[in-house]
Amino acid sequence: MSQTTLLLLLNATVETFYMVIFASIFATLVGLPLGVILYTSRKNNILEHPYLHQLLAALVNMTRSIPFIILMVAMIPITRWIVGTSIGTNAAIVPLSVAAIPFIARIVENAILEVDRGLIEAATAMGATAWQIISKILIPEALPGITNGLTLTIISLVGYSAMAGAVGGGGLGDLAIRYGYQRFDVKIMLMTIVIMIVLVQVTQWLGDKLAKQFSKGR
Repeated sequence: MSQTTLLLLLNATVETFYMVIFASIFATLVGLPLGVILYTSRKNNILEHPYLHQLLAALVNMTRSIPFIILMVAMIPITRWIVGTSIGTNAAIVPLSVAAIPFIARIVENAILEVDRGLIEAATAMGATAWQIISKILIPEALPGITNGLTLTIISLVGYSAMAGAVGGGGLGDLAIRYGYQRFDVKIMLMTIVIMIVLVQVTQWLGDKLAKQFSKGR
């Protein structure tokens, strides 16, 4: 394999890594509190607000139902407004983040639903505030489930980042289309597939390790 090909693969891998990492961070910053609100605003819960819960649940479900490639195209004006362009890795981070937010929110909500309600009732009886219950009981107890869910989301973002390459998002998907498909370079196509498989395997391994550690700490 030539040095030029190796350089192309390295740059594309770095771009994919960059997109996935930052999209995961931004999506978690929004999706984690959103998931907590979805749980706590449920009926008979510590911050009960049925109308808010129904509104947020509808927005989450609506966003989740939009195929990523359509979402990416539909968000071009917003992406251009935020980062100044609709092409490249920075531009791809915007729709990637938006696509991941509802998934993370549901993951967090479902993970917290698995927490023993007896712990919440005991904390409430002892006079704990809503914030104390969330920060000291709900999130720590749900952390293994949240970690497993975030791992799956990051793996999905690896696949989404490849789709972003179809509309100039950069990364391994863009490389596979421009060289593997349009120039019939089977070698590059196979190498991009191998690299993406490795990224997924490493992500899953790290996620499993972290989830196991959090389970031991409970």
